Amino acid sequence: MGAETGGFLLLRTYIDEIISKENWALPVALFAGGYLGFALLRGAFSFVSGKFSAYAAERVIRTVRNSLYDHMQRLSFSYHDRMKTGELIQRSTSDVDTLRRFYSEMVRGIARIVFLFSINFAVIAALKWQLALLTISVVPAMAYVSVKFFSRIHNAYEAYQSQDGALSAVLQENLTGVRIVRAFSRQRFEEEKFERENRKKLHLGYRFMMSHATYWPFSEFLGGLQVIIGLVAGGIMVMNHALTIGTFVAYVGMAKGIIWPLQQLGRLIAQLSTVNVSYNRIGVVLREREEDVVSGRTPETKDLDGAVRFDGVSFAYDSSAPVLHDVSFECPPGRHIALLGEPGSGKTTLVNLLPRFYDHTEGTILIDGRPIEEYSRHYLRRQIGIVEQEPFLFSTDIRSNITYGVERDVSDEEVERVAKAAAIHESIMSFPDGYATMVGERGVTLSGGQKQRIAIARTLLKDPAILILDDSTSAVDAETEDAIRRALSALMEGRSTFIIAHRVQSLMRADLILVFKDGRIIQRGTHESLIDQPGFYNEVFQLQTQIEIELQEQLHNG
Repeated sequence: MGAETGGFLLLRTYIDEIISKENWALPVALFAGGYLGFALLRGAFSFVSGKFSAYAAERVIRTVRNSLYDHMQRLSFSYHDRMKTGELIQRSTSDVDTLRRFYSEMVRGIARIVFLFSINFAVIAALKWQLALLTISVVPAMAYVSVKFFSRIHNAYEAYQSQDGALSAVLQENLTGVRIVRAFSRQRFEEEKFERENRKKLHLGYRFMMSHATYWPFSEFLGGLQVIIGLVAGGIMVMNHALTIGTFVAYVGMAKGIIWPLQQLGRLIAQLSTVNVSYNRIGVVLREREEDVVSGRTPETKDLDGAVRFDGVSFAYDSSAPVLHDVSFECPPGRHIALLGEPGSGKTTLVNLLPRFYDHTEGTILIDGRPIEEYSRHYLRRQIGIVEQEPFLFSTDIRSNITYGVERDVSDEEVERVAKAAAIHESIMSFPDGYATMVGERGVTLSGGQKQRIAIARTLLKDPAILILDDSTSAVDAETEDAIRRALSALMEGRSTFIIAHRVQSLMRADLILVFKDGRIIQRGTHESLIDQPGFYNEVFQLQTQIEIELQEQLHNG
């Protein structure tokens, strides 16, 4: 109270002296102009610093986001197998945005705090060094509190972000399978599943915000304590004539410029814990080893002939039991190898070794007489075409989907040629926009047969030396299956082809049929030789033949 009264008396005396002079208007105008000019200058500096910090932050985050996206494109299939898509999306969006706030807001805030603290501390030290030391007496306590809460907030935010990733994964999975959800009327089940994950996020978010809310009172208390210490010490000095009233008033003004930065610095230190969490979560992805797709010891200036040989090949996804055991066979150029077996018997795993989506753990794979490791993954994947059971189409026009697999300009004539060979040209031309027709997300606006034939056209345009057909006709009707088979016949001509199918009719013309069970080849031969042998192939053939006969009889009698 005494300090406020003394400051008021000084200000009143100063104003009275100005008014008592005849030329008082000029000093007042200069004072007002100086204050206004200082405010304008401060506003200008604030605008410039905000502009450049935002520009720098956006540039940095753009680089981070591009680097993260590029890195994820180069990670191995095994990494994507174990990592949820929603979690990767969350790290590429929410965690990256946390870093953006750090560069755009926190860095500027830290610089401002350090600047204000340094200036005010220097001024107080010049006025009275004892007061300067007293003013920072609570710094050790504030640093201790900040460090303790840094760890607490760090752990709370890390759990919150992890749950946010889990929630994103549930949402991504639900939206991807929304047709199945509707078809089975499982909306309520999905809502409850989402609510469980959302409730977990609620509790973790509450815990995180409580950590923040608990910290601020400590910060405010220490700041208030520092003000009291400074005022009491300054007042005692004034009463002991060790400090003038004017110096004391100046100290009170400068002390606020130290206490406020200390409080804000403590808050920023606590907030840095969230940045540290996001930085580590992004760093975990960036530290994953990239798949080496370009290095190889074999010259890659010519196309492959397509000769493939497996010699005692085994494979395991991890340290658990192998998925393939001692697989050996040979496929000369242009021959067709069919793979038959129960789901999970290792058929798809085997063909995934050819483009080196995974590397075999034992044995040798030779392509054109050379070990597969001598070819770069990039080269192999340009030489191998894959038509999957559920082909993936991008949310763009049909022409772009057909030309996706080639790295050159493609003429309209080439696109139409492969579309005709895939028996899809007429269907495309029936659309109002023809080849410019947008197919929607994952090709949702097309039928299963149309998507399959567009995928075949895409592979035809790629012109691969080795072809993999992964159960390409299992999800379509009989008429569509016949059209796809004709398209596949054109695609398979002159190419080494691996055919995965569950219908014997799709395998009958293969040069070699391999029957798998539990990752091992239990039968091999042509269709004619295998139907005369007791075993899995004969049983499947007899069963499917009997089903077709009964179906034909029902259709005839109906």
